[in-house]
Amino acid sequence: MALDLGFEGRSHLPTAPYEVGREKIREFAEAVGDLHPVYTEAEAARALGHPDVIAPPTFAFVLTFKDVRRIVDDPELGFDYSRVVHSAQRFEYTRPVRAGDSLTVTSTVESVGTLAGNDVVEIRGDVHDGAGEHVVTSWTKLVSRATDEKE
Repeated sequence: MALDLGFEGRSHLPTAPYEVGREKIREFAEAVGDLHPVYTEAEAARALGHPDVIAPPTFAFVLTFKDVRRIVDDPELGFDYSRVVHSAQRFEYTRPVRAGDSLTVTSTVESVGTLAGNDVVEIRGDVHDGAGEHVVTSWTKLVSRATDEKE
């Protein structure tokens, strides 16, 4: 199935709220091997001016990638996720993600195309807190490798 270029520019409704908990932050920090006290100890976070522990910078991937999958798994897009290489990821923060946040993601397909036979999709995820304030924007670029005729 050919990649549907008409997906470019589509925005999706916000996700259900994701409740950020201290334990989720601690587990993520452990998983990525970054045990800075600001991620695990409320006192350390408060000493730096935060109301509670904050999440490591890549924590936003946990919630934004769920919405990315909702888009790339849409059969109408025609994207073969079984051949995906995660090409690029970046984040732009207004403020850190904090324990106690209730976050939603609104995703927009920024680009859809083909390069050297590979399908490429880039999706922007805008993350807002319960008050509607921007927290972080995530950009995810996925490449679905072209099939090798020898396979």
